[in-house]
Amino acid sequence: MGLAYNIYLNDSRIYGCKVCNTHLSNYTDIISRQFRGQHGKAYLFDKVVNVTEAKPENRSMTTGEHTVRDIHCRHCGTCVGWKYDHAYEQSEKYKEGKYILEVELLVHVK
Repeated sequence: MGLAYNIYLNDSRIYGCKVCNTHLSNYTDIISRQFRGQHGKAYLFDKVVNVTEAKPENRSMTTGEHTVRDIHCRHCGTCVGWKYDHAYEQSEKYKEGKYILEVELLVHVK
């Protein structure tokens, strides 16, 4: 396995890890701001960078059963949210392959 290099985003507003300021996603990649996480308000993102993914697990959430995996900042290891792998309800399929980042764990880097 080779070295892992951080990706640096170049947008007018960038969200980063609250602990170490590592870039995680662009403001323009937000799909929805209507989500709740373990720490309160959360955003659904189309793309995130500089994260590692845990093993998938089934979770019962307020919108039904989903297969998700926690995502951690690649630099400091802080859990910043999760990725949706599979939604069992047809109405929730739009979440598959998308990411939740919890607002409380984010900082505006730029």
